[in-house]
Amino acid sequence: MSNARLTIDPRLAIGPVHRRLFGSFVEHLGRCVYDGIYEPSHADADEHGFRRDVAALVTELGVSTIRYPGGNFVSGYRWEDGVGPREERPRRLDLAWHSTETNEVGLDEFAHWSREVGAELMYAVNLGTRGVLEALDVLEYANHRSGTALSDARVANGSPEPHGIRMWCLGNEMDGPWQLGHGTADEYARLARKTASAMRQVDPDLELVVCGSSGAGMPTFGEWERVVLSETYDHVDFISCHAYYEPDGDDYAGFLASAVDMDRFIDSVAATADHVKALRRSDKTMMISFDEWNVWYQTRYNEVDKITDPEVWPVAPRLLEDAYTVVDAVVFGSLMISLLRHADRVTAASLAQLVNVIAPIMTEPGGIAWRQTTFFPFSITSRLAQGVALEVAVESPTYDTERFGAVPVVDAVATHDAATGSTAVFLVNRSLTEPISVEIDVAHLGAVVVAESHLLHDEDMHAANTLENPERVGVRPNDSATIADGILSVTLPPVSWTALSLR
Repeated sequence: MSNARLTIDPRLAIGPVHRRLFGSFVEHLGRCVYDGIYEPSHADADEHGFRRDVAALVTELGVSTIRYPGGNFVSGYRWEDGVGPREERPRRLDLAWHSTETNEVGLDEFAHWSREVGAELMYAVNLGTRGVLEALDVLEYANHRSGTALSDARVANGSPEPHGIRMWCLGNEMDGPWQLGHGTADEYARLARKTASAMRQVDPDLELVVCGSSGAGMPTFGEWERVVLSETYDHVDFISCHAYYEPDGDDYAGFLASAVDMDRFIDSVAATADHVKALRRSDKTMMISFDEWNVWYQTRYNEVDKITDPEVWPVAPRLLEDAYTVVDAVVFGSLMISLLRHADRVTAASLAQLVNVIAPIMTEPGGIAWRQTTFFPFSITSRLAQGVALEVAVESPTYDTERFGAVPVVDAVATHDAATGSTAVFLVNRSLTEPISVEIDVAHLGAVVVAESHLLHDEDMHAANTLENPERVGVRPNDSATIADGILSVTLPPVSWTALSLR
């Protein structure tokens, strides 16, 4: 068995672990909203039509923020369609996903549901087919107390208190040619600056997210960020990152190293932002909102799967419903390690998405809701990661990958909460075949014990939770974790994710 070492020292802080790092994303796409969080005919639906069993799982997941209502959907969305009496709301064609939108759920319903599950609503405005005025209108409707036509309309629609939305996305993936209203970086940057400036005239304390690249592989990546930030730097607080990962064929060794790509992506965006900061001689450091990230098998969907006949665009079709395996969850856990490793710059993140659509939670209409394999690393990390993220010096054997070269077998990060004295350690073994023994120097923590241990591993790395067998995969204690003479020893099975809580 090979060996790895790392050291935990509370003095080596990267940055605070912001609770917004554990956000998610709900888009009007497939069955995320309809037959997902909302199913009035379900036996467990509440008086507003939302499934209680799904809400309970969302609460257990530990989601802090929820980005809404898109995604690609938002670039064709008219927010006014989703407010007021349901029987008067229009049905619209959704050009993003070739579906029919009923508008049964809109801003008011979603804001109330978000509060019920204890999550902050993060709202995206349409800068694809709309612009400054519509952004001001939805801001006034959502946040102004009363006394104007739009705020009084919200009150009349059953929401007497303002929704108090603090974080706003200025459009979505505007660099992508698939996006309604797609334009050049210059065109988007000018519109985003105007919109941000106008929204700040209403409330200067809003937190605004400008669109970065929709992926590091975009041909305009880097230059897009430079141009957009050069125009908007003084007006926004975050630039967005989006990234999805899947294996290249059967290259699971490379897939397990996906966090290497996420690390490089974040570092590149931060460097570009800091370049603009230096040129502008600004005192402000631009933060990153990694507001779309996940494992997503995009190659499974091609033109044959897309709905093309507008006469039969369905309501809530089954789209992008990936069934996640153990190896997917291990990669997922490693991506969360990457986000924590960049806690000094990534201060908000949104797992895309929350229910049914590339999601940790699945539902069956009229039936059960269940946890996918990716549910476990998210829920446990969200609960245990507190205080500040720590830089850990990992000494690990490496293995070779075609895409990333030599990659450490062990991926790890730690967090420490000085207020409670608790420390969490998150570890991944990327090896496809071999366990690895890890020694962790915890002497700087004083006398500590292992309060919790969690292991995600299965002899079949392709095992998944399904409708037929919803509890096939779970987590169990990693009983190998012991502490003696200031050294925490733990064995990581191949293709595994482990979380340890020290008190």
